[in-house]
Amino acid sequence: MTVDNDNEKSFDKVIDVRGLYCPEPVFRTKIEIEKLGIGSKLKVIADDPESEEDITRWAEKTGHNLLSVQKKDNELEFVIKKTK
Repeated sequence: MTVDNDNEKSFDKVIDVRGLYCPEPVFRTKIEIEKLGIGSKLKVIADDPESEEDITRWAEKTGHNLLSVQKKDNELEFVIKKTK
């Protein structure tokens, strides 16, 4: 897994999982990344504080690249690049 704090500007898909709590943000992230082609970028917007650890671990476990995690107030934004 690669964590990079560069601000990614282009995404192939954006999902909003605000208002959802564990395990829904990870479950929805998994479903959406499976729909994308290799090399595609998924942006996930979440507000569950547990999502930072959950999505980070999921990306590491599945081998996808976590390009960035940004915190803005009570929200988290993830950019994940599909690798397989």
